Amino acid sequence: MLKTCAAILIAAVTAVAVFSAHAAAHAEPAPSPASSAAPKVLHAFLSTGETGLDPAVASDVASLSLLENLFDPLLRYDYLARPVKLIPNTVSAMPAITDDGKTYTFQLRQDVYFTPDPAFQSAKRQVTADDYVYSFQRLRDPALKSPWLYLFDVVAATEAVDKFTLRIRLKAPDPNFLFYLAMPATAVVAREVVQAYGAQVGNHPIGTGPFKIGSWKHSDQIVLLANREFRPTEFQGKRLPILDRIDIKIVEEYQSRVLGFLNGEFDFLEQLPESMKEMVLTADGQLRPELASKGIVLAPFPVLQTYYMWMNMDDPLIGGYSKAKVALRRAIALSYNSAEDIATMKKGLAVPAVTPLPPNVLGYDARYRSPVGYDPALANALLDRYGYRKGKDGFRTQPDGTPLRLVMHSEASTVGRLRDELWRKNLNAIGLQVSFKSDKKTEIIKASRLGAVMMFETNWVADFPDGDNFYQLLYGPNAGRANYARFNLPAYNQRYEQARLMGESPQRTLLYDELANIIHAYTPWVLLTHPISADLQQPWLKNYRRHPVEFTNWRYLDVDAHTAH
Repeated sequence: MLKTCAAILIAAVTAVAVFSAHAAAHAEPAPSPASSAAPKVLHAFLSTGETGLDPAVASDVASLSLLENLFDPLLRYDYLARPVKLIPNTVSAMPAITDDGKTYTFQLRQDVYFTPDPAFQSAKRQVTADDYVYSFQRLRDPALKSPWLYLFDVVAATEAVDKFTLRIRLKAPDPNFLFYLAMPATAVVAREVVQAYGAQVGNHPIGTGPFKIGSWKHSDQIVLLANREFRPTEFQGKRLPILDRIDIKIVEEYQSRVLGFLNGEFDFLEQLPESMKEMVLTADGQLRPELASKGIVLAPFPVLQTYYMWMNMDDPLIGGYSKAKVALRRAIALSYNSAEDIATMKKGLAVPAVTPLPPNVLGYDARYRSPVGYDPALANALLDRYGYRKGKDGFRTQPDGTPLRLVMHSEASTVGRLRDELWRKNLNAIGLQVSFKSDKKTEIIKASRLGAVMMFETNWVADFPDGDNFYQLLYGPNAGRANYARFNLPAYNQRYEQARLMGESPQRTLLYDELANIIHAYTPWVLLTHPISADLQQPWLKNYRRHPVEFTNWRYLDVDAHTAH
């Protein structure tokens, strides 16, 4: 599932971290036994700031990246296995599955401990089955408004059979359920920590993972320290984590990221920005000789990502299911010039998205063809037909004659501004007036969940390698959570619910194609692209390999401390 014929898709993900308020006093760790004298330090960057490190709440790629390293779900992915493979993490073996696929029984490892925190009153706090029961129950807390609640819609009961035996009963079999148990959202948290810090628990990430917070200067610099009390886990004969420390800077501008990497400030660069392609690659996509001579490695790898522009179905101007509102959104989709976007903005490093599913996701149908393409003439005709008339200024009004002014949120960055101009050009060409409201992505996400954003271009990176993870983004009950478009159509919901109970099969693929047809018919999204990118790594970085689902690989990485930097 991880190979494509023409190109390799790579998700635009870079890791993120956040601070525990009391952790700044932590001392630098002693070098690990494997590092002789000099500590092993990884230098990385974040593409955006964090929103907070509560596994039940965080949903942005940046925060999820760090949660993988601070907290532990029951399962995780084998780092090297392709196709992807789930393996035990905090359990001693994969679960026993009984009751026709509705009951899962896990035996927990007995050497898993939370990192020290005053909330434990100096006690060494062991993880038990009760902790996972509590953590799963938190996802259902109405006060948290967890975007991950849908993962447990299928769960009937969760119980601690004894101190280290966890049993989960489902309402019905779910082929993807084990994938959910490898996600950061289902990681274990301690009741004492949540009670001690309350609403600020996201600033006090006390987990059981291979790293812990060292220091943090918000939206600037973050230090992660190796958790030397991490349970015995080896990779290629070395105990994890191999690194002693990770130094992370927040670098939002593309140019600064690439120049920083080329200057040796960062050990790897994930997703070469399209605008910097010529600086690093030759015309045929190979690494420039002068960089290859320095030992820099070009490491393309498939990860699963879709870019799309969503429109708020509850918005009084652009939302709704009437023919006139559908016509407006369809015209917006028809105005999108995919070829120009890929050529000028993506510098050729993308392919058009025709469904929400990128290649290599289970359920992807390479035969599917979109009924919507770039056609401004048809867009204009559609708007004319449904009464969106042009005024003297050349811009259209609503059918009742009132002004029609679209407002699209965008990220406050150079790339964000360039994308604003592309959308302005496309929309103005069909007589639609648009203004842009720039803000940090974290703030836009918060407003989106409240239904306060009309339009926004964003992307989704797979939490697990199955089409369900993408089609749930338009499932009605997920409105206000991952369903930012607030799309809620019975015909879609019914098909999604039916497909969710099915494993990978031709029958499910047909249902997915029907869901894609509904998306094109009602247009809550304008499907944009699946990026094609590549990773770069310094010669001193060891064990680097991107995983198509997990966001980071830090626990496995090693550096040659004598040659780095």
